[in-house]
Parts: sequence; C-alpha cells; structure tokens
Amino acid sequence: MIKLSDYPQLSLIAWNRHQESFISEEEALALYEANWRWIDEKTLTTRERKLIDQLVKNDGNGVLNV
Repeated sequence: MIKLSDYPQLSLIAWNRHQESFISEEEALALYEANWRWIDEKTLTTRERKLIDQLVKNDGNGVLNV
C-alpha cells in the first residue's frame, strides 16, 4: 500500500482524496497514467521516481501508458 502524502506528485493528482490515505500499487499506477499531463517531471523526488519505475516494472509490464 502506498501513502499518498509520501509522494508529492501523486498527492497532487489525487487531490480529491484524504492525503493520509493509502492506495494500492495498481491504483497508483492508474492515477499516474491517467494524469501524467499534470506531473511536473522536473520536480519529481528521487523516491517518487523510484516508485514510478517500480510500479511500471511490477504492475505495468514495463510500460508507462501516457
């Protein structure tokens, strides 16, 4: 489970959810893919970039569909 508040860009695209809530990896990847246009790649933290890479590898079959 992924805590929204631990990842600034994920938290931003999940603005309508309580920031202390948890979501599944599949749900996180779906949020990134559906809202990638709002992600500021220049401000992604190293931790969040690693999360995205992990999600793509484990849940996206190696592909980020954006």
